[in-house]
Amino acid sequence: MKIALAQLNPTVGDLEGNAGRILKAYRRAVDLGADLVVTPELSLLGYPPKDLLLKPRFVADNLAALDRVAKEVGRTGLVVGFVDRTKAARGLPLHNAAALVAEGRILARKYKSLLPTYDVFDERRYFEPGGGPQVVGFGGLKFGLSICEDIWSQEEAGPTSRFYHGNPVADLVKAGAEVLLNMSASPFVMGKFAQRSALIRAQAVKYGRPVVYVNQVGGNDELVFDGTSFAMDAAGRIIGQLRAFEEDVGVVEIPGGALGPGAPGAETPPEMESLRRALVLGTRDYMGKCGFRTAVLGMSGGIDSSLVACLAVEAVGPEHVVGVAMPSRFSSAASLEDARAVAEGLGIRFLVVPIEEPHRALEAVLAEPFAGCRPDTTEENLQARLRGTILMALSNKFGHLVLSTGNKSELAVGYCTLYGDMAGGLAAISDVPKTLVYELARHINAASRKPPIPERVFTKAPTAELRPNQTDQDSLPPYDVLDGILDLYVRQERSVDEIVGAGYDPKVVAQVVRLVDRNEYKREQAAPGLKVTGRAFGFGRRMPIAQRYEPGNRHTD
Repeated sequence: MKIALAQLNPTVGDLEGNAGRILKAYRRAVDLGADLVVTPELSLLGYPPKDLLLKPRFVADNLAALDRVAKEVGRTGLVVGFVDRTKAARGLPLHNAAALVAEGRILARKYKSLLPTYDVFDERRYFEPGGGPQVVGFGGLKFGLSICEDIWSQEEAGPTSRFYHGNPVADLVKAGAEVLLNMSASPFVMGKFAQRSALIRAQAVKYGRPVVYVNQVGGNDELVFDGTSFAMDAAGRIIGQLRAFEEDVGVVEIPGGALGPGAPGAETPPEMESLRRALVLGTRDYMGKCGFRTAVLGMSGGIDSSLVACLAVEAVGPEHVVGVAMPSRFSSAASLEDARAVAEGLGIRFLVVPIEEPHRALEAVLAEPFAGCRPDTTEENLQARLRGTILMALSNKFGHLVLSTGNKSELAVGYCTLYGDMAGGLAAISDVPKTLVYELARHINAASRKPPIPERVFTKAPTAELRPNQTDQDSLPPYDVLDGILDLYVRQERSVDEIVGAGYDPKVVAQVVRLVDRNEYKREQAAPGLKVTGRAFGFGRRMPIAQRYEPGNRHTD
């Protein structure tokens, strides 16, 4: 049996466009000699469709699109992800489904059993779980069809395995499956491929069955899907792997190994390169799928905006990126020089729009209501908000997408200005901690024939330049300390006492925890941010804004 892995980049809700991508990949696979073609989870709809699933017409249109796809399929089988209606009188009305189609008709339907509700997943909001195992005979082999989370009930899946009582893969093997197929939409986070491959290898070895794993690729809103689909033999050896972060089609022979033309033989990129490619793909697809051709960003001469400029240029090309420096009386000449150097190195259009005049005008307008008050962060934030207004004006006038440039460390502790530097349509690096920003920028420079970011940008003290001689560390602990605390508190959900027990200063820990908790209202209003770590701010982390829980500890004075 020659099985094609069709790794697709769907647009959520584009039923006609997605059907076209499926059929294009199908025809290519047929030309490569495939007997069966497997696509990702919900390949007809794009993942995640969210509340589009609450629209009855959308569900009906997806079923009609499935019928149209089926009519185009010949003797080579095709496995398509779609949404089906349940037939029970009670329960949720939909199934997350897969259809095996061949010779113009649907031969079998499979329903997802395990429906995740953790992190960014909320499938029990829409779907009813499937019933028992479904083994499908095709081409002389018995296939066990599973959908994404169905394979994550094994111990090797880590903490998520305890969420489920059943084991769909074991049930499929007991029912006679000779080959295990998994259609997936598994988002990228750093370290995810190693976790996935270990999980599936353990199952291949445990059950003595080859496994074909087909993952979605591309960016859909905050989520980036890396693809990296693969097939393993019954001994847990990878016999074929598709390229990461791009659409791909390849054929493997089961049992056996990779075939000649079209055989998948890609390697997984190293971690830092994977991060770069994830952010580039997420930016490119967010812009393209939302209808933006050009981007604009503020360029301060600092490391964050320099990195975002590099990512934007790689995503859409230098001719589609505009950088804007907006110096004030507190901006150093070196900052403007560095911003210009990055822009010129990348080949993007560079504008200089000083904010001194409007800043003084606002101070004059507010002089009477502020009479008797000492200057503080209010006057500083006027500058950030003026910059946000300028960027949004350029967006309105020319149709650019504004890329905000704040990193995860700043967003975590609220070291950012609402309606100022937080303004934008996409926060490209909002899930990248500051220390990782430096590491990724170094990686980009090292991979470039002519490094785009000057060395001075790496070595100077980070600063918002909103007052004389300001640095970030006037208000925050050193970033290596801050990021260590944030990882423990945000990602690992550790208590204050546990973080102090890990060796951090009690007063610093208490300060950071207070800042994180009291700035939820800012994050609620932030631009969508690309998720690249296991615990990102956004819809996967749902904290109340109006709340009074304070972590009980002895270090809060």
